[in-house]
Amino acid sequence: MKIREGIRLAFAQIRAQKLKSFFAVVGVIIGVMFLITVVSVIEGMNRYMEEDFARRIHGLNTLTLRRTPSVVVNPSEEVRRQWRRRPRLTIEDADAIRSRLTTPALVAVQSDAGGRIKADDTGIEIENVWITAADADYFRIREYTVDRGRLFGAPEARAGANVVVLGYDAAEKLFGTLDPIGRTVRIGGFPYQVIGVLSKQGTLFGFSLDNRAIAPARSQISRIAMPRGYVSEILIRVPHADLLRQAELEVEAIMRVRHRLRPAEPNSFEIETAEDSLSFWTRISRILLVAFPGLVAIALVVGGIVIMNIMLVSVAERTREIGVRKAIGARRRDIIIQVLVESTVLSGTGAAIGIAIGNLMAQIVAAVSPLPAAIAPHWMVLAVLMGAGVGIVAGIYPAARAARLDPVVALRQE
Repeated sequence: MKIREGIRLAFAQIRAQKLKSFFAVVGVIIGVMFLITVVSVIEGMNRYMEEDFARRIHGLNTLTLRRTPSVVVNPSEEVRRQWRRRPRLTIEDADAIRSRLTTPALVAVQSDAGGRIKADDTGIEIENVWITAADADYFRIREYTVDRGRLFGAPEARAGANVVVLGYDAAEKLFGTLDPIGRTVRIGGFPYQVIGVLSKQGTLFGFSLDNRAIAPARSQISRIAMPRGYVSEILIRVPHADLLRQAELEVEAIMRVRHRLRPAEPNSFEIETAEDSLSFWTRISRILLVAFPGLVAIALVVGGIVIMNIMLVSVAERTREIGVRKAIGARRRDIIIQVLVESTVLSGTGAAIGIAIGNLMAQIVAAVSPLPAAIAPHWMVLAVLMGAGVGIVAGIYPAARAARLDPVVALRQE
């Protein structure tokens, strides 16, 4: 029997017994749907972390100098004690790096804290604002642009002028339809003149990046974001990725001298790139991409057992038909192909339905939650192959049983 004819008979069987066919493939549908939904979210998270997270949190071609690592999982108490003994970073460290670094680079400090901002003109006060103390080059490192007004420059940053650049949402909440440029807001009780409003930054994991305020690190904002003059991070951005390693080595040497470390002593600071911070997520995503297909395989095994049972019932119901085919010349191979094609089509149809539902579920997850989703074509191909494979494996025993039927005995079957 030709494979095309077997496929036609398989679809005819599905149409004739819709309910039984649906229950036969429901395990495959659930397994494939789960696979597509989960891997779509994981793929979307990978792209999100590599593109948005890396660009917005670390910046392009940027080194981040920190006292401790940014991402740590369950450090021991001994490690915590070692970190607490490390000297803190200061503005003077940033000045030393800026003056001694031979690699062309932009250098800026950054310290963040949450706080309140109140507008003098409207009397409106907003809470949980992301307050940042930074240098003038911070905007160039982060590639921030203004929607209105301007950014503060190096002279204002060195003088510690009480000027502030607001995020888009913060400006809108404080002033509504009023033009915020030139107006006064109070941060920690100190007056700041609004000189600019940043362009919209969007969200990161559902949190707004526009509910913020950025002021010179040497202004009174240091009392909020830089207690005792300590800074959270020093950012070093080089023009090209090829210079990252050279800049990292130079920054390491400068900081070791400033911290008076002996050659055998480990670093008392951390220098991170976007790849370093993403390594934690990379490990997790790899584990998930290995574990979830394994869990899906369990559902597919159950689905395969159901398909095998349905095909055994189908073979029993069509014993007389199989006897007629063998009596008029059908070979054992033809019977095996017919049954295998039917089980494969049945399982493949379930996989196709599962892919469609999985894609829909992934889009729903992306729409109603901060989790992104990206449909990867190679996972859909894998899902189809897994579905077809389940059908083939599930159909082997029923096919062999049908092929072994004696045509004389089969023709007697009522």
